[in-house]
Amino acid sequence: MTLFDLTLPELRRRTSMKWNAFDPDVLPLWVAEMDVRQLPEVVDAVRSAMESGDTGYPAGTGYADAYADMAETRWAWRPAPDQVRRAGDVMNAILSLLLGNTGEGDHVVLNPPVYPPFWQVIEGYRRHITQVPLTAAGRLDLPALEAAFTGPDKPTAYLLCSPHNPTGTIHTADELGAVARLCREHDVLLVVDEIHALLVDPGAAFVPVLSLADAQNAVVAFSAGKGWNLPAFKAGLFIRGTDASAALAALPPLANQSTGHMATIAHTAALRHGQAWVDEVMAEVSGHKDLLVDLLAEHLPDVGYVRSPGTYLAWLDCSALGLERPRDHFLTRAGVALNLGTDFGPGHGQFVRMNLATSPAIITEAVERMAASLA
Repeated sequence: MTLFDLTLPELRRRTSMKWNAFDPDVLPLWVAEMDVRQLPEVVDAVRSAMESGDTGYPAGTGYADAYADMAETRWAWRPAPDQVRRAGDVMNAILSLLLGNTGEGDHVVLNPPVYPPFWQVIEGYRRHITQVPLTAAGRLDLPALEAAFTGPDKPTAYLLCSPHNPTGTIHTADELGAVARLCREHDVLLVVDEIHALLVDPGAAFVPVLSLADAQNAVVAFSAGKGWNLPAFKAGLFIRGTDASAALAALPPLANQSTGHMATIAHTAALRHGQAWVDEVMAEVSGHKDLLVDLLAEHLPDVGYVRSPGTYLAWLDCSALGLERPRDHFLTRAGVALNLGTDFGPGHGQFVRMNLATSPAIITEAVERMAASLA
């Protein structure tokens, strides 16, 4: 038995967004939910809390302590207790940081293609976006970042996704250190979303930015929500560098009010008991990536896919297919729901994002449907 062996009938009984946004004949490979069996210890922790009536407001540092223990074991780095503070989910944490540390009309740097809520949380609150795209190889463009930091629209913050969503790029220690030094030199707040930190291929080396001596000016937003498929439980953490206390001091008063007590129970159980579980998830996902490479070579050789070690997401280049809107074509003609590339940045309309955190059978059927739709 694998963690991704749930059948289509079992999955279609779920009432969450992924399995209810489209018609029943559509294969949903879009939003970042995993079609996975839940970690039993999380189920037990939530059930125990419900049965005992432990359903009040959050308290204590159990979640933060579990994160610190995990960081020490997994990454040989441990934040001090005063560096970690309870937050809502990651996007609420990022919004709080931007509201507290930037002003209306300020510029914030992004690296497109990048997670759609990054665009929304900036533009929706009257800040402006400065785009510094990833290079053609999917890496951070350090010279372009420096040019943006010194340009006429000098930014006050830089919002970095690590690992990168949707490309799966894992930033190196050298890249992260250079970014942090640029931010320090030009007085730019470095905000790093590390929600995908655990979602890396076996043997891949994720580097938490705050493990670097040069990056103590950064603030990290983290949640166990993605790694253990817990988006229904809203809880996260702010983790600040030793030189970033002012950034947390500037947070709005309600910055942690969206945290739920039941969510902290679920996330703490995941961090305490689910390290081997998430590693098994990514071992299976790594196999799914290999499967996708083979399926595309056989059925869709004109679709570009760079296999990357981060996340369970695949960023597919459909430019050679001659489709006006690839995402819409595959939805209407193949019954496969993917993410629209332009949601990750302008100029990416020929790309789609595919969620590989599902069964090999579903991935195979999806690619075969996509290929048949082009016949």
